[in-house]
Amino acid sequence: MKTITITGGAGFIGSHVVRLFVNKYPDYRIVNLDALTYAGNLANLSDIENAPNYTFVRGDITDAVFLSQFFAEYQPDGVIHLAAESHVDRSITDPMSFVMTNVVGTVNLLNAAKAHWQAGSGFDGKRFYHVSTDEVYGSLHNDNEFFTEATAYDPQSPYSASKAASDHFVRAYGNTYKLPVVLSNCSNNYGPNHFPEKLIPLMIHNIQTNKPLPVYGKGENVRDWLYVVDHARAIDVIFHNGKPGETYNIGGFNEWKNIDLVQLLCRIMDQKLGRPEGTSAQLITYVTDRAGHDLRYAIDAHKIMNELGWQPSLQFEEGLTKTVDWFLANQDWLHNVTSGAYQGYYEGMYANR
Repeated sequence: MKTITITGGAGFIGSHVVRLFVNKYPDYRIVNLDALTYAGNLANLSDIENAPNYTFVRGDITDAVFLSQFFAEYQPDGVIHLAAESHVDRSITDPMSFVMTNVVGTVNLLNAAKAHWQAGSGFDGKRFYHVSTDEVYGSLHNDNEFFTEATAYDPQSPYSASKAASDHFVRAYGNTYKLPVVLSNCSNNYGPNHFPEKLIPLMIHNIQTNKPLPVYGKGENVRDWLYVVDHARAIDVIFHNGKPGETYNIGGFNEWKNIDLVQLLCRIMDQKLGRPEGTSAQLITYVTDRAGHDLRYAIDAHKIMNELGWQPSLQFEEGLTKTVDWFLANQDWLHNVTSGAYQGYYEGMYANR
């Protein structure tokens, strides 16, 4: 039985990847390694927490000694590395946390994988998959430009700089030590279980509770959006079929200005909540723009489509409606997150074991 470690598996994207692998590969042992910081929520995985091929381990990738012990105990054949600090605003106020988790934590994980695999049967059959972001490429200014795997890095925030550094370390370990690595850089994700500090769930929650809808600047910033389940499917394909040493960009071909996205959400929410059209849009409030706010991201995902046969399954309007429906149907989840009660789920989960 292969053992696959998924770091950050209690987070938004990570939980969808864990669920996919647990359900799709019953012959794999999936070990979810997560520090359960504020963005980690084991309630995201309540539907598979008792699966026979699933194990949760609480641990911090910034702790090199712990990682050495972890690899010795669980002996993973593959690593899918999603653990990261990921919120740009938080990186502006606390950049060192991003350096520690995203850079130091990634290097610790690389060292542990290299040491454990070298001491065992070698690198044959092993894989270290690093999941990154399109923000490492900086900002696009022309409508006909897209990020490709060959686009030069130009990170503009502490978050994107930390992710760029981790990407470089992963490639360096592949080149220097021949560690079998593969990378991906993905556009903005959205969907169920999205932590409510992020744009889409924040707007859904604020519309529902009649709070202001803060939009940076004039709302002209453009993002490419991908439904999180489609991202999990892409990770599955890359992990199993990606060429060692290669990078794959993952995007949804769904570019939206922030203000247009918020207005679309307002229309969907008005319909779902039975409000007159235009009611929620009155909550839109323009606020001072974020420092160093990149203007436009857009992914060219043709490489993964042409070489590995992946493509997104949902257009944005359909995925956004599904997302709204999920949040409206899961008010307990949202309340537990916004109140902080979710942070006691781990203790409750293991209290009687």
